[in-house]
Amino acid sequence: MPADEGTVRLMHIHILGICGTFMGSLAQLAVARGHKVTGCDDNVYPPMSTQLAQAGIALVEGYGTAQLEPAPDLVVIGNALSRGNPLVEYVLDNNLPYTSGPQWFGDVFLRDKWVLAVAGTHGKTTTSGMLAWILDCAGMAPGFLIGGVPGNFGVSARAGGTPFFVVEADEYDTAFFDKRSKFVHYHPRTVILNNLEYDHADIFPDIAAIQTQFHHLIRTVPGDGLVIAANDVTICDTLEKGCWTPVERFAVADDHKAAELIWRAGLETKDGSEFAVYYQGKKAGTVSWNATGEHNVGNALAAIAAARHVGVTTDVACRALCEFKGVKRRMEVLENSAGVTVYDDFAHHPTAIAATLQGLRNKVGTEKIVAVIEPRSNTMQMGVHNATLTEATAQASEVLWYRPDTLGWNPDEAIASSPVPARAVASLDSLVELALAAVPDGGHIVVMSNGGFGGFHQRLVDRLKQRAGE
Repeated sequence: MPADEGTVRLMHIHILGICGTFMGSLAQLAVARGHKVTGCDDNVYPPMSTQLAQAGIALVEGYGTAQLEPAPDLVVIGNALSRGNPLVEYVLDNNLPYTSGPQWFGDVFLRDKWVLAVAGTHGKTTTSGMLAWILDCAGMAPGFLIGGVPGNFGVSARAGGTPFFVVEADEYDTAFFDKRSKFVHYHPRTVILNNLEYDHADIFPDIAAIQTQFHHLIRTVPGDGLVIAANDVTICDTLEKGCWTPVERFAVADDHKAAELIWRAGLETKDGSEFAVYYQGKKAGTVSWNATGEHNVGNALAAIAAARHVGVTTDVACRALCEFKGVKRRMEVLENSAGVTVYDDFAHHPTAIAATLQGLRNKVGTEKIVAVIEPRSNTMQMGVHNATLTEATAQASEVLWYRPDTLGWNPDEAIASSPVPARAVASLDSLVELALAAVPDGGHIVVMSNGGFGGFHQRLVDRLKQRAGE
């Protein structure tokens, strides 16, 4: 029997900001528990809109107050909404019951679970997908909530059939009325700390503020739990602030210099498509898969370590990862026509951009790579990472930057120091044509955006098919 049946009445829940990756996944879990779920958003695009439709969830586009008449039993407010939003003001003025997504998720779904949380600036979605797949292959039928759609499951969330629950643990704030990071509500027993860099400049003034939130998470892990930590300077510094839980460190370290590491991966191929796993200095398995990049090898190593904490042997975990199909929008191949491959990637931070391009470069050698980048995140829009942004594209052959009207900085200044040919373009139609013109004889186009990009992906694919005569 699900945890809330018999103890919590089934409700009509209306979710504000339902098309966000977290809120949309939460909506699907609520439906699986028998609740009636409706919601609204002002930015509706696949794959989340498709998932919600398949789950039978009625969507309203926009924030008109008529959608709260008659009033639902509970309003769950996403962290993208703040004071001044018509629905937020209506909820407050009419004293409607409301909560945040993370709070409700923690109280209702995770209260009696063994939570395996994946935290870090980069790789949370992919690592969570890997971990859920490993547990599933081990027959553990985990529940999960992931900020993307793993190819092995086809959905971003499911209730699961056992006490084990994998959650992508985001450090972004909870709601306009709760400025703590989302992950403080999850109370994990197993936690992965993948990496830690400065991001989310719209809510964090500096890296120290982010470390404080990560330390709040560390404080919630029980003494008989496990912290799986990257051998990362900032993560290590955060743990030194106080940790009451055993720690296992991991790294991709081919040079064998990190003898103190519990977990180590050694690359068998330059592009990371095959690697060996070492546990306490001894080889414990090998993974041969379709993923590439040293960053993904590190993600896999963390997932293997977390799975072992709940009883999955390294051999079983490695075999599972050999069948891992990746996650939508993480170097997802959208099209391959006339010698041109188009990828959709979520990278929106210099470190992620660099890692993605390096992984592809190691795979394709000297073939042409064109990066098309939308600086969409709040941090990118503010120009916080401009000093390192162009350096991150060094492994591309050419870079096309989208210049939206909302951009708070002049990309021409950054482009002037670009290590590869680059230009900024204000028109999406022009961007499509320039991207295709850059690969007349074949190559790779990597589209990097954490949003819908105005339908650019489909425009590019359609135009490529037209050029190929399909």
